[in-house]
Amino acid sequence: MDYRDRHVVITGGTGALGSAVVTALIEAGAVCHVPFIDAAEAARFGLRDHQRVKLVGNVELSDQAAVTSFYTDLPRLWASIHIAGGFAMSPVAETSKSELMKQVDMNFVSAFLCCAAAVRNMRQGAAGGRIVNVATRPALEWRIGAGMAAYTASKAAVAALTVALAQEVVGDGILVNAIAPATMDTPANRAAMPNADHATWTKVEDVAATILFLAAPENHAVRGAVVPVYGRG
Repeated sequence: MDYRDRHVVITGGTGALGSAVVTALIEAGAVCHVPFIDAAEAARFGLRDHQRVKLVGNVELSDQAAVTSFYTDLPRLWASIHIAGGFAMSPVAETSKSELMKQVDMNFVSAFLCCAAAVRNMRQGAAGGRIVNVATRPALEWRIGAGMAAYTASKAAVAALTVALAQEVVGDGILVNAIAPATMDTPANRAAMPNADHATWTKVEDVAATILFLAAPENHAVRGAVVPVYGRG
């Protein structure tokens, strides 16, 4: 896949999956624009000094003004990949409205605002583009979202957004898709679930490869898909 001289946004690019995506994009020749809010995580980001990685701090992705300002300052984008989000375990009866809205803001609102800003940017050059969102397995298989309903519902909204937007912007040559990964093999997940069968978890490099295909110029046909990326789980 050839991303040479193509500008790509990766939200959540300093995290485990985001780092794998940025690494793969750099290898494919892309220029990567990575907004962040967590300065400590950005400081640990291994590609922060790469000449084709542009880190932009203090971008709150659930704030419309901040997102609009970030995208307005960018060159014409080829792709926008929305990995940033949050997770919380909580039964419905024990979840406050503020906790619910935090999940909605971190997962759905951030994806919605970034999608909107990306579409506006891509329409400037009439050259099409790609948008990839990140849902989750419970967003497709609701029953396994028991005990984390706020997270599940917010990610299900991301899946619905993806399919609706794909139809909305196909005439602009913008193909919109999402992935729905199962539990990924990350240091944080291993620490949280030390007794799980880690061998069945999806490798972040495999998830990143799926994202790269969906966002690639070589993808001429796939749109409106929420692709399960379950590995062996």
